[in-house]
Amino acid sequence: MIMPYAETVNFHELMERLSYEMQSYHNIPLIHQIKREGEYPYRVLISTVLSSRTKDDITAQASEKLFSRAPNPRELNRLSGEEIAGLIYPVGFYRVKAKNIKNIANILLERYNGLVPDRLDDLLQLPGVGRKTANLVLGVAFNINAITVDTHVHRISNRLGIIKTEVPRETELDLQRVLPQKHWISFNAYLVAHGQVICKPISPLCSQCGISQFCQRKDVTKSR
Repeated sequence: MIMPYAETVNFHELMERLSYEMQSYHNIPLIHQIKREGEYPYRVLISTVLSSRTKDDITAQASEKLFSRAPNPRELNRLSGEEIAGLIYPVGFYRVKAKNIKNIANILLERYNGLVPDRLDDLLQLPGVGRKTANLVLGVAFNINAITVDTHVHRISNRLGIIKTEVPRETELDLQRVLPQKHWISFNAYLVAHGQVICKPISPLCSQCGISQFCQRKDVTKSR
């Protein structure tokens, strides 16, 4: 549900402030670092799959080890599932992810000539790829407007008071209606960084928040 407060928010100013704040955090989310470093869709896709329920520093180390052995889908497909598992350990659910990544490499080679598809429906057919991963790949790797909703985006969007939703899919749909499209891709990067440093799930650092003037602090019962 889009809340009446959303009609009063200057999203351009909000995004400018979030961008400024993110620079001071020195905390650019991993997948957006990959984009900045000029990596290509394969690396964005695999790193995003690895990142689920895993801290960025562990994901970065695992990605580096994996890509040093498998810089493209063809080389990745030559590795066994056990080899992949050993390279990506200790990311969360590393054995399941190793199996999914091996299957992704095979599908990319068989169906897409070794390329990562740039359509949502195609990405969602890849094992281990849900809407969050697919939208992130579209936005970061292909610069296609998409809103990536993870726990930070879901939590902070509701906390700001611009929407009231129960699940990430509702959040994605409502944000598509209220957020100007030019901000869709960057919204995830800004809110992930902000959520990791300031707008934490429990007891957010409201006294240090650079966007407090935009926030209605919905359901915040304790802050610092």
